[in-house]
Amino acid sequence: MKRVTQKVVKEVVGSTTTTAVAVKSYPTIVKEYFVEQSKLDVDCKKNAPGMKHYMKDQFPFLGFKSPTRTSLLKSMIKLHGLPPSDDDIMPIYQSQHREFAYIAIELTLQRVKKSEPDKTRIKMYEEMIMYNSWWDTVDLIASNLVGQHFKRFPEQRLEYTEKWIKSDNNWLKRSALLFQLKYKKETDTDLLFRYIGETMSETDFFIRKAIGWSLREYSKVDKNIIIKYVDQHSTKLSTLSQREALKHCTK
Repeated sequence: MKRVTQKVVKEVVGSTTTTAVAVKSYPTIVKEYFVEQSKLDVDCKKNAPGMKHYMKDQFPFLGFKSPTRTSLLKSMIKLHGLPPSDDDIMPIYQSQHREFAYIAIELTLQRVKKSEPDKTRIKMYEEMIMYNSWWDTVDLIASNLVGQHFKRFPEQRLEYTEKWIKSDNNWLKRSALLFQLKYKKETDTDLLFRYIGETMSETDFFIRKAIGWSLREYSKVDKNIIIKYVDQHSTKLSTLSQREALKHCTK
């Protein structure tokens, strides 16, 4: 499987010809591939301004809609494989255009499935959460990468989420509230309710939304416990959190 691009450079020194092979890094290959594809896709130029505006004009976009980006990523992986190392992830994630953050997250998900478990990855996930933070990346990282990681390494769960829920960084707090989003019956409700209790007085929109979202997801497992919890804390939970929590509940 091809993982690198090699360029042969010949240099004549005196009567001797030397050949050097320039090897592109995996992050460079990924970035060049998608930038070139964006130049070939007539829709990208039209899509990019609207995508940037949807994200409050915080990040530039190449202009790939999700289905196109997913299809191109599959083709890119067939050509060049998955990242050889976790060290290749952050240079992709931190690239200028926002699509590269989504691409890095997907590459990480696939790499985790096919490589040996590594408990140190949580440090990378924490770095990803705090870099150019917004809901589009943080929610994917928290509910997928972090959620899977803590199932694999439960001994790290409290070490990190206790730190995050007390952090001044609201995106780390949001991640502590959302990492169990896909746990369903395996949700640690005592931990979830404790973290909600520690943040229900917060005024930040994204914290309030996360509280409601986490409660709503667990209502699909046990709606009665969520109805009871919201009733018991109705004077402290924000209207937004309550509305989100009870979306799938019928009293």
